[in-house]
Amino acid sequence: MKGTVGELGEFGLIRQLTARLTTTPAVRVGPGDDAAVVAAPDRRVVASTDILLEGRHFRRDWSTAYDVGRKAAAQNLADIAAMGAVPTALLLGLVVPAELPVTWPTELMDGLRDECQVAGAAVVGGDVVRGDTIMVSITALGDLRGHEPVTRSGAQPGDVVAVTGWLGWSAAGYTVLSRGFRSPRAFVEAHRRPEPPYHAGPAAAGLGATAMCDVSDGLIADLGHIAEASKVRIDVRSGAIDIPSQMHDIGQAVGVDPIQWVLTGGEDHAIVATFPPDVKLPARWKVIGEVLGPSALPQVTVDGAPWTHQGGWDHFTDIES
Repeated sequence: MKGTVGELGEFGLIRQLTARLTTTPAVRVGPGDDAAVVAAPDRRVVASTDILLEGRHFRRDWSTAYDVGRKAAAQNLADIAAMGAVPTALLLGLVVPAELPVTWPTELMDGLRDECQVAGAAVVGGDVVRGDTIMVSITALGDLRGHEPVTRSGAQPGDVVAVTGWLGWSAAGYTVLSRGFRSPRAFVEAHRRPEPPYHAGPAAAGLGATAMCDVSDGLIADLGHIAEASKVRIDVRSGAIDIPSQMHDIGQAVGVDPIQWVLTGGEDHAIVATFPPDVKLPARWKVIGEVLGPSALPQVTVDGAPWTHQGGWDHFTDIES
């Protein structure tokens, strides 16, 4: 496909994008009307939204448009799963410069579509606008299927803390890329295209999870959200978290203790949850800590001591907090 977005025009671009989409049984009216219609059998809709801005959330010299599409969809669909819901639909708001080659937004849409298929959802509509910088805005929807939503505020003293998915892989990949390298490839790809365990969220709700969150800002930061909302103290056992040998190798090469990536690196979109201690967890869940009790100063400790290093990502400080 040749030419630029400006040469194709708004409606030509919309036709190119929507032609690439697939659907699911939940989609009753898809792209092309004033609004989409998505079935909500539970009669409650779970919704989440995120923005990715070029230069802050992605770089075109590091990631292809397809990578950006997969990542944009994943980080929003993971939020739906972390509420205990099943992802159903995704809406796209896209700002692009007129001189951008048409192949970039079409490959972005391919990435969005393919990640939605992994989660069982579909892109159902959106909007495109001309602007100076590429911005991708995503709204994701989900269905609770009869479960109560699992919020951050339900952790109870005595609960175990368990995680499923990758921890620290995206941060290690980011470090590799920031130093001008492209390998080890598995870690670089984890940064470009996270792989959230979508089905684990609704399954955790069925198991009786008391609180849940996806790990987008870092394990300590996101457990901190649960601790604050639940007014408890949470302790993480660092020795219970598996660190692959290749991550140790990368850490040694760049002078970083890999536990830093595991505890504070975000964008893996693993799912962390608290469960009653008598719940038998499937093998995919790894118990890494416990909820210790009510606290006037909710916090997350590591091996019984306060974590004194950086704790996670904060968009407005522009550094890891």
